[in-house]
Amino acid sequence: MAIEQVLVDPRTLKRFRDGPLASKLDGFCEWLSKRGFARFTIRRHISNVSLLSRYLEQQKLTNPTSLNSVDIWRLIRGHISRCKHSRPGAEYCRRVAFSIHRFMEYLQEGGLVDTPEYCTTPYQTVIDEYIKWLKDYHNSAPGTLMLRKQYLGQFLDWLGAGSITLLTLSADQIETFFLNYCRDHGRAARRSMQATLRTFFRFCFSRGYTLRELAEIVPTLHAYKLNKIPRGINEKDAQRLLSTMNRNSNTAKRDYAITQLLYSYGIRGGQLRALRLKDIDWQQSQIRFTALKHGKNILQPLTDEVGESLLDYLQHARPESSYAEVFLTLRAPYRPLRYSTTLSEIIARRMRTAGITAPTYGAHAFRHRFASRMLGHGHSLKSIADMIGHRCIQSTFIYTKVDFQALNQVAIDWPEEEI
Repeated sequence: MAIEQVLVDPRTLKRFRDGPLASKLDGFCEWLSKRGFARFTIRRHISNVSLLSRYLEQQKLTNPTSLNSVDIWRLIRGHISRCKHSRPGAEYCRRVAFSIHRFMEYLQEGGLVDTPEYCTTPYQTVIDEYIKWLKDYHNSAPGTLMLRKQYLGQFLDWLGAGSITLLTLSADQIETFFLNYCRDHGRAARRSMQATLRTFFRFCFSRGYTLRELAEIVPTLHAYKLNKIPRGINEKDAQRLLSTMNRNSNTAKRDYAITQLLYSYGIRGGQLRALRLKDIDWQQSQIRFTALKHGKNILQPLTDEVGESLLDYLQHARPESSYAEVFLTLRAPYRPLRYSTTLSEIIARRMRTAGITAPTYGAHAFRHRFASRMLGHGHSLKSIADMIGHRCIQSTFIYTKVDFQALNQVAIDWPEEEI
């Protein structure tokens, strides 16, 4: 598809046909079209990429594709906010950056520009080997690999800034870094950094990058089992959410099917995102969820409510795609819901629209509700552990802690003092 098929104004076409990126725009236009982008969206991306083309022309760069991605991003950094054609506001800048990101993706897929180097640390080779080790030997999920790389980068940046090497790394230095990090970050970040450092040091010792095992030197974060009450949506709000969700649009059909699955089976968000078309056995009326976090695979009967919501979504709302995952984005380019935050935002948006206030928003709220509901119906802890995929029954003990509603029913009045 040529840009003449999406642009009709002669002056606009002439402007886009000039500049160092002009020869790449037809291919970019075709690339966007094959991925299902609407004509309006293609016009917007072409227009935004023209900002980059004009900037490169100003810099006298006649062959920009010889640069790598880092070089190009360095050239355009700060340019959008100073461009005389730009409208004020962060939203516009975000849209332009998004279009340029798409263009860079097109160039990289076609081998027209180098793959970006996101980490310039001298330990890049070690990082790459560590990530491969996690993937091959720990079977870590893509999201986990991304987090480990992110947290490890912070540690290695600190290591390089202090002119410290892995071979000379001492226990005091590890403790100093970790305690300083914990002082400025919350509980989740501290636990992620702890896990990253421990697995990284085990890897380094096995490969000879450190002279001794340093994993146990990372300070311990004290956590007490069963120290919290399960935070989930209550049954009344869960039923209200399902009953008030309309299914008049493609987005609503998808979101309703997602919510129905979470409510009916109490699965993890990652299991829902990984659900594939082949995991639904329509003939046997069964649905299968793959194991996560060293748990067990889950095989459940396909309920009428879940089956109807899935059929409605698959037949009328799911875009045509070669992806095997059931749930996809509904805006081009169509792809699976890759990140947990994407799913959490879908659930949180639906809960807020329904006026529901809960201790926590997201997919896990329904997991707590499911386990509590099963416990209230008299199911044993073993059967609940099997239904939610816990390999160790101790992980299910948290749901036995306190049922406030049941306590209210059996509570007796405090006897008054007689005078």
